[in-house]
Amino acid sequence: MITHAKRLASSKFVRNVAIVATGTAGAQAITMAFAPIITRLYGPEAFGLLGTFMAIMAVLTPMAALTYPIAIVLPKEDAEAKGLAKLSMLLAVGLSAIALALTLTWGDSLAQLLGADTISQYLWLIPFAMLFAALHQVLEQWLIRHKQFKVTARVAVIQSAIINSTKAGVGVWYPLAAVLIVLQTLTSGVYALLLWLGLRRVSQHADGISENKAGSIKALAYKYRDFPMFRAPEVTINAASQGLPVLMLAAFFGPTSAGFYTLGRTIMGIPAGLIGKSVGDVFYPRISEAANNREPLYPLVRKATLLLAAVGVVPFGLIMVFGPWLFTFVFGAEWTMAGEYARWLALWMYFMFANNPSVKAIPVVDAQAFQLVFTIVTIVLRLGALAAAYYIYQSDLAAVIAYSVLGALLNVVLIGIVLQKCKKFDKLRG
Repeated sequence: MITHAKRLASSKFVRNVAIVATGTAGAQAITMAFAPIITRLYGPEAFGLLGTFMAIMAVLTPMAALTYPIAIVLPKEDAEAKGLAKLSMLLAVGLSAIALALTLTWGDSLAQLLGADTISQYLWLIPFAMLFAALHQVLEQWLIRHKQFKVTARVAVIQSAIINSTKAGVGVWYPLAAVLIVLQTLTSGVYALLLWLGLRRVSQHADGISENKAGSIKALAYKYRDFPMFRAPEVTINAASQGLPVLMLAAFFGPTSAGFYTLGRTIMGIPAGLIGKSVGDVFYPRISEAANNREPLYPLVRKATLLLAAVGVVPFGLIMVFGPWLFTFVFGAEWTMAGEYARWLALWMYFMFANNPSVKAIPVVDAQAFQLVFTIVTIVLRLGALAAAYYIYQSDLAAVIAYSVLGALLNVVLIGIVLQKCKKFDKLRG
């Protein structure tokens, strides 16, 4: 046992995960420290409007660069990765400009179409969020490619401190939904600026984004065409599957229910962000490297999945058992129902937490077309379950339960299918 522990401690993978997790833990600790203040300042209705805005933003921001930034980690040569970074930013600028023109021209009509009339005056912020998110993704993926995890960890803490202190400080005088929405728009922009400053300090990679020796941008766009063809629609649909419940709850039960869901979903995202994202950020370049070196992928994915499943039992289990009491104690009596939501969301997010290695393996084993189809089926089933629960039981809690239980089952199915694809991938390579 001691020998095994020493081997784990000396593992470069574990050390890198620890570095990322430390930064994420610091960021989440800051978020949690400010959460009781922020929730008492703004209230459920303001959070409901924020949740509605975030739901729309989550669907549209992945389209800013058509998910080409995710491909930056994959090439063997830096020149090709630089070309992908440039391609990503060119797309982001162009598509954000188109989105700005559309929101300024038909913003009210788009809000009505989406059932989001309450935030129609804020839709013009979405194109800026798209551009900031694309820049954030490019810089983050470049740093992940070069395993500069200390930079990303440090930035996570600083960004969280800036955003949360601003929410609390401004909220003392102006506890309005508009404040939360504007700061949410700026979140990725602040993150991108801090990442860029960190990148400049890493001299060997400081000029990595500015030069392109990869040849034709058009050729790169074609080579990695499976990202806009399959990954971008999948990411968008997946975001919709997680964001549309906010819109549906707001439409069926009002912004307060949407606010309960938004807080519950945010808090349950903390373990996923703390450990799941940390493992995923380190695991993605590791499995890409393994594929390039013709190492077997199935054992890597299986081991990482089991590790996350074991680690997630405690944080998610606590919310399942004590959710309403914890939310009442931490956030105030008006947030008790958010705790009821959270105990069911925890079931779904536990399995989403465990499937992180499988999701990271999908582009490596060329399974993005499958992921798109699976995601379409998933969103149809889950939103159908949410709507059916509403019409049958007329209960917001019943709708959240149906949505979460089905989500948990579908994540288990996804893990099983990806593991089988990894086995097949290993077998084909011999």
